[in-house]
This record gives sequence, C-alpha cells and structure tokens, in this order.
Amino acid sequence: MVPIGFERHDHADCVEAAIAAADARCTENGLRLTPIRRRVLEILLSRHCAIGAYDILDILKSDGVKAQPPLVYRALDFLTGHGFAHRVERLNAFVACAVPGQRHAPVLLICRTCARVAETHAEDDTALGRATRDSGFVVERAVMEAEGLCPTCQENAT
Repeated sequence: MVPIGFERHDHADCVEAAIAAADARCTENGLRLTPIRRRVLEILLSRHCAIGAYDILDILKSDGVKAQPPLVYRALDFLTGHGFAHRVERLNAFVACAVPGQRHAPVLLICRTCARVAETHAEDDTALGRATRDSGFVVERAVMEAEGLCPTCQENAT
C-alpha cells in the first residue's frame, strides 16, 4: 500500500471527504461530532504533519474560541477513541487518520526532517500479529511508528 500523506493530492478535497466520512460515521454510530470536535479534526486534516494539543489550542484561540486545554484534550480523546485520529507517541502530537472508520493497524511514517507524517497499514500476518495470535492475546489497538526520511527530503538531500 502507498503511504497516505507523502503523495501530491487535492488537499481541499481530501479534507472535505474526511469530514463527510466522519459526519456519516458519527450519524451511523450515534456519536456527536460537536463543533469543537469537528474544528479540531479540520485542524488535524489541514496538514500532514503531527500537531500538538497546545498548537491546536492556539489555532482555536485565533479562531476566536475561548478554549482551555481540557477542551482540546477531550476533543482529541473523542477523535482518537473513535478512530478519526492517531496519537503520535514519538512526537507527543496527533495526526488525522487516513482511513477513518476502517479497522486497520496503522503504521505512522514520520519524516525526521520536515515532520510530515504519512500513514500506511500493517497486514495481519506481521510478526506482531503472529506473536499475539500465538500467545492468545487479542490486540484491540496498536499503532506502529517509524522515523526516517520522506521522498521529498530524500530528494533534497541528494
């Protein structure tokens, strides 16, 4: 699978489609995509690099929202809990999920130069999948992270 996030694409269409998918999924599952949750998702979708909670807070404040950190963290908990976003542990930040609503094992590819993050997926037959099946452990959620150079930064380095 080609990583989602490093290729060129119509970004406005990408954001619009992801918001529509989130709306549909929330409706199907009886979830509420409140205005703040929607705006936080829009902020995450507006870039393909990870963004910290306090950076999101600053954007909300520049939008005129009287927001405090708990508001942002609650929105992020909702988005990550329902598969609309992923926490990037390595960066202590968040990124929108490339395929919200689909059951998958995300692999986050983090460029150490430009900080862009792309998402691809691990197959169920990976070493982790085999090890957990062999042990009888049921994985409910796993996110793998890899750090390196994106295609653009590799090209710029040569």
